[in-house]
Amino acid sequence: MSITSADICAAADQLNGFVGFNAKAGHYIVRFSEDSFGMDVPDASITPASEFVWCPLEGDLMTLKRERIQILLDQHVNDRLHISEPLLAYMRHQEQTEIVAQRFLQ
Repeated sequence: MSITSADICAAADQLNGFVGFNAKAGHYIVRFSEDSFGMDVPDASITPASEFVWCPLEGDLMTLKRERIQILLDQHVNDRLHISEPLLAYMRHQEQTEIVAQRFLQ
């Protein structure tokens, strides 16, 4: 079974959890409730994981950033985050350009 860009984008949209930047420690952390972040994580930095991995490019175009997926992988909670095979395949193929897609927030 081949994995398409559409499969990878769909897998990114299925990510669970929230990502926030811990200013005191200087790194991103993942929680599974918006309410579970401490005082060292400003509310403005808390983002659903499914949006965290996408970065604006121009207009409605966004890039699926491997660097941000790696931040999630480094948390070692793949099952809870719902990181599936299409995203893992995307990460294994670093030689391919990052996906750019037109996205609309719902």
